[in-house]
Amino acid sequence: MSDQSSDHSAVPAAGQARDLHAFIAGLPKAELHVHHVGSASPRIVSELAARHSDSRVPTDPEALVDYFSFTDFAHFIDVYLSVVDLIRTPEDVRLLTYEVARDMARQQVRYAELTITPFSSTRRGIDERAFMDAIEDARKAAEAEFGTVLRWCFDIPGEAGLEAAEETARLATEDRVRPEGLVSFGLGGPEIGVPRPQFKPYFDRAIAAGLHSVPHAGETTGPATVWDALNDLRAERIGHGTTSAQDPRLLAHLAEHGIALEVCPTSNIATRAVRTLDEHPIKEFVSAGVVVTINSDDPPMFGTDLNNEYAVAARLLDLDERGVADLAKNAVEASFLDPAGKARINDEIDTYTSTWLAP
Repeated sequence: MSDQSSDHSAVPAAGQARDLHAFIAGLPKAELHVHHVGSASPRIVSELAARHSDSRVPTDPEALVDYFSFTDFAHFIDVYLSVVDLIRTPEDVRLLTYEVARDMARQQVRYAELTITPFSSTRRGIDERAFMDAIEDARKAAEAEFGTVLRWCFDIPGEAGLEAAEETARLATEDRVRPEGLVSFGLGGPEIGVPRPQFKPYFDRAIAAGLHSVPHAGETTGPATVWDALNDLRAERIGHGTTSAQDPRLLAHLAEHGIALEVCPTSNIATRAVRTLDEHPIKEFVSAGVVVTINSDDPPMFGTDLNNEYAVAARLLDLDERGVADLAKNAVEASFLDPAGKARINDEIDTYTSTWLAP
């Protein structure tokens, strides 16, 4: 393992100043809702834009800050797809995946389920087998060099319709191409005008092939979309689920069945799904007994990272170090990691926290 990952098990010396931000920075974490292309740092986006000079994406990392200022969710999708268009070769795919893992490792992310939209690449002409080989090569290299374990969620880009659903389901279930790291099946993109029930046959196929169901729902539409995800797509976790707070019966159902919400506070503000952080429903979720996990979604595009999202959640929920550690353990428990892997990361969280708080 390289020097870059050698501090992964380090804990602060007893008596170190108990600054919550510093605690979060060193806290071992898992992340469950983070997008492959959306995790490309300005450095990587600018490098890809320079490779493909016909793109409208700026090559200057500083100019990307303005480029990533969104007026609404539709504008976000438009900008997001322009970055997707920069991923044109297997070498682009491998570079992006490996560098995303490097950035995660810097934040002490031990395990992540990275949402990948293979249809966006295969329809642009990247050979499907070469695409799978690129992400798998990056995954194995990242685990060996950084100690960060990656698993994949293949998601349907909802705006591309049933053609994309069919292709994504095939890539996720066909033994010839399905990658070793694939654990779940999702649905992203706009929700307005993209009803969840039409995707039921594709989720049924994925579930029959042993994949977990993790669709986005209730981000920019009401609680009915979350119910559809639960009833038609058999969701085991809900991506965002922001409007669930509008339906007490839905909150009770999520709590009773242990269905976690993948909460991404800064994302919800950036896309105008929620007006202000102080209006974010995360407190209502927790009060209702719903399992909440903290995630960054498309971090560089939203000017955030996972550490910042934990700091935001700590403020909104008035958490101390132990409360933040419990949030981190929520993500581990809600993940699709094997029991031994969960126990290992939870033990690391406990050890880190105890050492930090030691007198």
